[in-house]
Amino acid sequence: MSLDIQCEQLSDARWAELLPLLQQCQVVRLDDCGITEARCGDISSALRVNPALTELSLRSNELGDAGVHCVLQGLQSPSCKIQKLSLQNCYLTGAGCGVLSGTLRSLPTLQELHLSDNLLGDAGLQLLCEGLLDPQCRLEKLQLEYCNLSAASCEPLASVLRAKPDFKELTVSNNDINEAGVRVLCQGLKDSPCQLEALKLESCGITSNNCRDLCSIVASKASLRELALGSNKLGDVGIAELCPGLLHPSSSLRTLWIWECGITAKGCADLCRVLRTKESLKELSLAGNELGDEGARLLCETLLEPGCQLESLWVKSCSFTAACCSHFSSVLAQSKFLLELQISNNRLADVGVQELCKGLGQPGSVLRVLWLGDCDMSDSSCSSLAATLLANHSLRELDLSNNCLGDAGVLQLVESVRQPGCLLEQLVLYDIYWSEAMEDRLQALEEEKPSLRVIS
Repeated sequence: MSLDIQCEQLSDARWAELLPLLQQCQVVRLDDCGITEARCGDISSALRVNPALTELSLRSNELGDAGVHCVLQGLQSPSCKIQKLSLQNCYLTGAGCGVLSGTLRSLPTLQELHLSDNLLGDAGLQLLCEGLLDPQCRLEKLQLEYCNLSAASCEPLASVLRAKPDFKELTVSNNDINEAGVRVLCQGLKDSPCQLEALKLESCGITSNNCRDLCSIVASKASLRELALGSNKLGDVGIAELCPGLLHPSSSLRTLWIWECGITAKGCADLCRVLRTKESLKELSLAGNELGDEGARLLCETLLEPGCQLESLWVKSCSFTAACCSHFSSVLAQSKFLLELQISNNRLADVGVQELCKGLGQPGSVLRVLWLGDCDMSDSSCSSLAATLLANHSLRELDLSNNCLGDAGVLQLVESVRQPGCLLEQLVLYDIYWSEAMEDRLQALEEEKPSLRVIS
């Protein structure tokens, strides 16, 4: 049994109704519910008598150090079997980490801990790691995004990695650990017997100088499935250093996020060698890199090669124009693997979108999700899109947000979407301005076709 409430300010009467459920439910999620320290005593008392609890999430509540301390006391029962604990954005500070550290020593069943968006600082992280190093602690997943950490936190974390063979996932994104900190973390991973599955280091001050170390991690950790390095200054030089690890026979990476990393068509050429070789790679984000039409051409040619089995490609804001759309059209028509294409915020214009529609309209198209937001398209594209929606039987989600569409264009889309032969399930139209009559028409469409959701 689960109790899952989000974004609801809980009155005293509502709180009284929920307390008995806190004593029984296996999963308790009370996210962004206006809970403060004053109600943490009630939570603690309820948790003490709930032997079924395996997951507790109190994220985005102003608990503070004292409130978190009180909640943790409720988890001290010998019968507690909690496996996942989320205290993200709970106003926990470094001072509260001592209590949390002690709790980790007494919760051998805890496998996953989310502490992102709390200002723990280096001193708090040091205290936390002392608990993580206890032999009784068997944590496997740790999230520390936006925790005000510096390179000084990386040696304690590296010590945890060396000591914990069961460790599987580490998120340290959006902390200024910089080159020196990443180097220390990588050394800890090299020394560790852990079978790491996910490493997330987005916006951490990584540069091309770290990529050789990261290459070594990718090559040596056959268990690694997800690597997130977005918003770091890797550049083409860094990508060239990273790719030998991705190409290593033991590498089985599934997801690679390298958005806003200063990559150009030159770096794209190196990545294409990986895509041709590694059938395990299924998700790739290159969003926010200046790939240009030449980078698009290289990607599309690779996507059509037999060794490439990519399923999701994010190339939002990559400086593409209509000139590359014939290449993408071929991919949409012929690829048997690509299911999602995020190509928003590129100047494709009507002529480019119409070219994409040619590929989508082919019988072999398998794409399920297409993002075309902010692509400089107008009502002129809507007749092609409307016809495509009837011809294509794979597409389930279409995003056309922030384009210059009016009533005439949207009406053409509505007429196609309402047909029984159109299998679209979600149409996203944010920041598109139409008349009140069209608003009524869209509402009527959702009532007429319950399988369809229009988001605007």
